[in-house]
Amino acid sequence: MRNIPVNLSGYKLIVTEAPVMKTRKTDDGRTEEIVTDREGVALFVVSLMSKTQGEKGEEIKVTLTTDPTAQGDDFEFGSLVELIGATVSPYSFKNDRGETVSGIAFKAQGLKPVG
Repeated sequence: MRNIPVNLSGYKLIVTEAPVMKTRKTDDGRTEEIVTDREGVALFVVSLMSKTQGEKGEEIKVTLTTDPTAQGDDFEFGSLVELIGATVSPYSFKNDRGETVSGIAFKAQGLKPVG
């Protein structure tokens, strides 16, 4: 299963790293390339601290399918935000050392300022 809708309305989401274009290292390991979707549109990534009342927080990275600053909004460190169309996808793979790595990947259509 992929792109499972998720409701994060009970969580306070705080920007810990401003949104930037998503990149990955090329095969040579020294240069980076911009990550795009299947239609060639650039993806973005933002780091958020997700926290509920009285609990410890968890930092998550969220891939965004649209440029969050295109509407003129500024998402700096400490900004409270809401995810638009948030989903999660489980993943599992073997790394170079033969270890199994698994988890969930967060994705959203965009960000919306809160307050």
